[in-house]
Amino acid sequence: TLRKPISQSSMVDWASKNLNMHTQGIFRRRISISNMLSWNGGSIKKPMLITSNRTIKKEACEMFKLVQSYMGDRHTRLDRNHVALLTVTKCWSMQGLRDELYIQLIRQTTDNTSYRSLAWGWELMAISLAFFSPSPKFQSYLEGYIYRHLDSDEKIAQHIKELVDLKNKKITKSRKKRKQNTEDEGLPISTYAKYCYRKLQKVAVTGGKKGLRKPTVEEITHARNAILTPSLFGSSLEEIMLRQQNMYPGNKLPWVQTQLSQQVLALGGEQTEGIFRIPGDIDEVNALKLQVDQWKIPNNLSDPNIPASLLKLWYRELEEPVIPQQFYKECINNYENPDAAVAVVQLLPELNRLVLCYLIHFLQIFAQPSNVGRTKMDVNNLAMVMAPNCLRCQSDDPRVIFENTRKEMSFLRMLIVHLDTSFIKGLV
Repeated sequence: TLRKPISQSSMVDWASKNLNMHTQGIFRRRISISNMLSWNGGSIKKPMLITSNRTIKKEACEMFKLVQSYMGDRHTRLDRNHVALLTVTKCWSMQGLRDELYIQLIRQTTDNTSYRSLAWGWELMAISLAFFSPSPKFQSYLEGYIYRHLDSDEKIAQHIKELVDLKNKKITKSRKKRKQNTEDEGLPISTYAKYCYRKLQKVAVTGGKKGLRKPTVEEITHARNAILTPSLFGSSLEEIMLRQQNMYPGNKLPWVQTQLSQQVLALGGEQTEGIFRIPGDIDEVNALKLQVDQWKIPNNLSDPNIPASLLKLWYRELEEPVIPQQFYKECINNYENPDAAVAVVQLLPELNRLVLCYLIHFLQIFAQPSNVGRTKMDVNNLAMVMAPNCLRCQSDDPRVIFENTRKEMSFLRMLIVHLDTSFIKGLV
């Protein structure tokens, strides 16, 4: 459900307080906000946003050239993948550049008369959101901008035509024109906007790419492909099942869930101390995630903590939790009642019920006394690490969250101890 973001007037107010107003001409006249936020074919001499950091000031101007290069508005010898990599790596390494990149992209996708350039600007925004979020201060502004483009394809086409006609009247034939392109090239802008909107909501909560390893070209390509082909991570269970229909038409469960679970067991996870509690190397987890999103499981894995960490991430990032939101209150109310807890499971939609039962069956393996002796992860510990990945508290009140965390753990513990999952054996 899309929530209504800040109004246009609030966005103007935000811009007037935060934009680093540029000047032009020999009298150094200040450029208006609307000009500051309209496509620019030249370079910029200072950042778009106010900052006192000297490095940011220098890097922001260089980054603007990279944005223009990616969008095809500036000549470069680099291919677009490497331009995107340079841009994303700058911002990933330097937090102060992130809002600057997003405001530069807003500028270059406003009043842009080339549809191809416009689409590539939105594409770069989508790629960037796979790696880092804007600051909380800037998020609502970016959200408002994206929101206005969710259903605007006809308006954009009309606006480009009007701008081109206006420009053609002003420019004499002797002067060189920027190559115009009003043809639809690539995806509709609303497709990018819808993807960016969902991605922004997610990245604001989960954060961006983690780990010490810098972004790679493979990750850039993956982020671009995800615009059209949703990732197995962060999608809904229904979407995932729909995507695997061609490859695994007979499967009743998500391939990603069963494969990662089997990998944990194949690598001796049920005999590994701290399994699910000790995180796998984050860069190795990221690398495995890329592979899994291409429906591949590498055969050189050795540490069970890596598939275990990725499995937790998959559950945690589901668009809607395994136990859907409408059943949350019932789970919290029945955290001490085994029969009522089991009864909740039977009420779930069929796909959610199967996915949850598979998870509980999997955790029951680790809860066996012979394994607990090795893993030091008894039923309480298992419930503690897995409950946040299955249930999501919607409250913002820290006291409610704290109180419900205990009940969520207790509810999951009830299922591990009391739910009969024998029917799930052999199901894929």
